[in-house]
Amino acid sequence: MSFAALGLSQSLARAVAEHGFESPTPIQASAIPVILQGEDVLGLAQTGSGKTAAYVLPILHQLLTAKRSNPRRLQALILVPTRELAVQVGEVVRGIAQDVPLPIKLCVAFGGVSINPQMMALRGGADVVVATPGRLLDLIDHNALSLANVATLVLDEADRLLDLGFSAELGRILEMLPTSRQSLFFSATFPADVQALAATLLHDPIHIELPHEPETAPDITQRAIVVDPDRRAQLLRQLITQEAWSRVLVFAATKYGTELVAHKLHRAGIHAAAFHGDLSQGGRRAVLDAFKASELQVVVATDVAARGIDIADMPVVVNFDLPRAPAEYTHRIGRTGRAGASGLAVSFVCADTEAHFRLIEKRQGQRVPREVIEGFEPAASATLAPEGDGFEAEPDQAPQGLDPNGGVKGKRKSKKDKLRDAGLL
Repeated sequence: MSFAALGLSQSLARAVAEHGFESPTPIQASAIPVILQGEDVLGLAQTGSGKTAAYVLPILHQLLTAKRSNPRRLQALILVPTRELAVQVGEVVRGIAQDVPLPIKLCVAFGGVSINPQMMALRGGADVVVATPGRLLDLIDHNALSLANVATLVLDEADRLLDLGFSAELGRILEMLPTSRQSLFFSATFPADVQALAATLLHDPIHIELPHEPETAPDITQRAIVVDPDRRAQLLRQLITQEAWSRVLVFAATKYGTELVAHKLHRAGIHAAAFHGDLSQGGRRAVLDAFKASELQVVVATDVAARGIDIADMPVVVNFDLPRAPAEYTHRIGRTGRAGASGLAVSFVCADTEAHFRLIEKRQGQRVPREVIEGFEPAASATLAPEGDGFEAEPDQAPQGLDPNGGVKGKRKSKKDKLRDAGLL
């Protein structure tokens, strides 16, 4: 099937071909025709599925076929959770738009940098704005743009927008949008908060969910290695060296953790760098460029910052710390095994996170056999996953002596609950 067969204009189909797109991905083939018909869409699309082009191409088609105003009035607003994703989406829009016959003005806006250049870029209006919620509100407060004429709203990675605490910002933004508009939600997962937002804002949406079929499912080998917490850095160094991993994305729970692990690896002669939200935009870009150019062998990132790392050839992902939410595990390991390549996802499981990893296994419907590496046998008495389906233990059924919450924040008793249990309240 060609892009023209989906209903895109011939000029846009040619621009897509010049941009390197050969044929539509499944999410593009399903979403583009219904978006062109003006339907609201709720799309469940995994990382690397081609979802960005699935909504960018219909937006560009609508801009090319609509009457243009002067000055430009904002027609399409794309909200994303992180600055890196904003840059990536902007690159897709800009790359395709440069090959179409009519000029399309794009503005990409995010925090962490001066607002003045972004305000200057909005002089004379814009056709498409890609923005993080906080910076978009800053621009509105500075009277740099209006949302009164937005015809299409896109929430890209809607689950992450809500996970990162943008609910209040989204509420303010949605109040400024016209009630008559097209809304497109794309998300890798569909938790309750996304369902609630979709039910409120989408009008009879078309649900698009493409299940992974055996022949198209990512080829990702999962390993779970039992190790004591204070031996993880040494184990990581040994694995990188002995297994000759050429490029590794490591996930740590905190910004401090990324710095500490990267420092230990660098001290051991491994080219590594931390990647987190406290880095300047220039610093983050420098790390990404060095990683893509293979000047860095390892990047240690937090979940939020890693959303901006989009590299097709990512052979290994390591969960140095397990993700707080089981759904985030899917996001993490989806960074490898892309574009038909095979990938490896390694998780370090400690005694106090065993129960949580069992929950992750249950949610993904796959048991991962536990390994013990010679020389790194755990001193703590972590109970290995039993033979069988491995899903017997829920967080409230943890083996004796283990934290029933798997060491995951958010499920421990509050100070008030503890005082109440002690009879002090």
